[in-house]
Amino acid sequence: MKKNILVVGSVALDSVQTIHGRTSKALGGSAVHFSISASQFAPVRIVGVVGEDFPSSFCRLMKRRNIDLEGMQVMPGKTFHWRGRYDKDFKNAITIATELNVFEHFKPSLSPSHSKCGVLFLANIDPDLQWDVLRQMDRPRLVACDTMNYWITLKKKSLEKLLSRVNLFFVNEEEARQLTKEHNLMTAAKLLAKMGPQIVVIKRGDSGSMLFYGGETLSIPAQPIEKVVDPTGAGDTFAGGFVGYLAASPDWRNINVLKRAMAYGTVLSSFSVENFSVRRTEKLSKSDISARYRKYVQSLSIDSDD
Repeated sequence: MKKNILVVGSVALDSVQTIHGRTSKALGGSAVHFSISASQFAPVRIVGVVGEDFPSSFCRLMKRRNIDLEGMQVMPGKTFHWRGRYDKDFKNAITIATELNVFEHFKPSLSPSHSKCGVLFLANIDPDLQWDVLRQMDRPRLVACDTMNYWITLKKKSLEKLLSRVNLFFVNEEEARQLTKEHNLMTAAKLLAKMGPQIVVIKRGDSGSMLFYGGETLSIPAQPIEKVVDPTGAGDTFAGGFVGYLAASPDWRNINVLKRAMAYGTVLSSFSVENFSVRRTEKLSKSDISARYRKYVQSLSIDSDD
C-alpha cells in the first residue's frame, strides 16, 4: 500500500466558458483532475461525494484510468456544480455560480484500507475536514495538501494547524502572499516552511512554479502551449503529476526526485489546458507524457560558456 495514493476532495460538474467555446456539466473537481494525472504513476483511490445526477459514464471514465471509486458516496440530491468563465488572457477564473449541493454536507469517513494508503493528498476543501481525514490515517509516508484564498480568509488557524502535520504544501502566488503577508515569494516560502511543511511548491500559472526544500530553491518555467483552451483544474493536474511521481519513488526526499516530479507536474498540466474538462488528460498514454517530458527537460538544459 506504500505507493497507493488516497485523495480526498471535490468531484464536480463544471460549466465553463472561454474564448474557444463552452462546456456544460463536464467532469471536474479537484479530486478528479488530481487523480487522472496521478494515476499515470501510481494507483489512486478517491474519497468524495456526488449526487444522483452524476453520470455513470464519468464513473466508467475514471475506472478506465485505474482510479478506485469505492470511497465515492452517492447521496440524494445534486452533484457540486461550478459555473465560470475566463477572459481572453486566462489569468483568473470568474465565478458565475457555485452550487455546493451534496458537497455542502461532505464528511469524509475512511475505510480501514483507505487509512493504510501510503500517500495522502488533501485537495482543496475545508481545513477542518482535511485535519479530520489526516487524523484517520495510519502513518502515511507522505502527506500533501492544497488550499485556496477562501479558506485562508475564513479558517487561517485551522489551516496553520494542518500545515504543522504535512510534508508538502501546494499554494499559488496570491495564496502564499495572503497566508504570510509577505510579497516576496522566497521570503513567503521560508515563512510557510516554518509552519511545518518540508516542501513548499508555489504555483505561478503560465510563469511556471517554484520549489523550496532544505534551503534549496528551484524555479522552472511552464511548458509553452500554442493554444490554451481551458485552464480549469490545471493546478490540481500539476499536483497530481508531482505527487504521483513521488508516490512511485522510494525516496521522495531526494532533491533530484523532487526536480523530476516538478517537471512531470508541469508536463501533465500543459496537456490539461489543451481542451475542456479532462478531455485531453483522460486519453493520455505514457508515451505521450514521456515524449513531451523529454522535450521539456531538454529545453531546460543550458550549456556552460566556460
